[in-house]
Amino acid sequence: MPADFGITDNSRLERQLDFLVEIDKVKSILRKSRLFDASRFENDAEHSWTISLMAILLKEYADFEVNIEKVLVMLLIHDIVEIDAGDTFLYAEARESAHIEEEKAARRIFGMLDADQRDYFIGVWHEFEARQSNEARFAAVFDRLEPLLQNFLNEGFTWKKNNISYAMVIEKNRQIAEGSPRIWDFVQKLLRIAVQRGYFPEQEA
Repeated sequence: MPADFGITDNSRLERQLDFLVEIDKVKSILRKSRLFDASRFENDAEHSWTISLMAILLKEYADFEVNIEKVLVMLLIHDIVEIDAGDTFLYAEARESAHIEEEKAARRIFGMLDADQRDYFIGVWHEFEARQSNEARFAAVFDRLEPLLQNFLNEGFTWKKNNISYAMVIEKNRQIAEGSPRIWDFVQKLLRIAVQRGYFPEQEA
């Protein structure tokens, strides 16, 4: 339902502000990982903010040219669809079919905007999901890196709670290598330390 700003000229600005009010709901979508300090669960807005800063700070670890502005747009909007579709756990079986509800959500939420901005945001969202462009591959690095760091710092909280093995983490996160081989090398070393420290449900070789 549109926000009531008391102005009725149905302007482009009003539609943009209605969109901003709608996407504010990402602040209420809780993720499965806790903050770095383990004090509480992270929400989608915090996740998007953190990984956007990661992309700026760690841009030097891209081994190809990237348009960092587009990377930031991807990271800031990629989870907006979870307002309708909810947060689907990376390791859940439902992850395989989540794109159906997420597509509907993208069309509804971005559809609040005029055609030019609607089409731009839906296009960028699709580009991120497809992970074919340099920008999408680099953006995906940070979407996966942050929860890995959170779990490492929280002694495997989410991994233990959901019985997630080392092999599962490797399999679901190896796409990091497509966006930054150097960061993937760091992640592999980090995960081996996590195994040694018992951060997974069972010790693994």
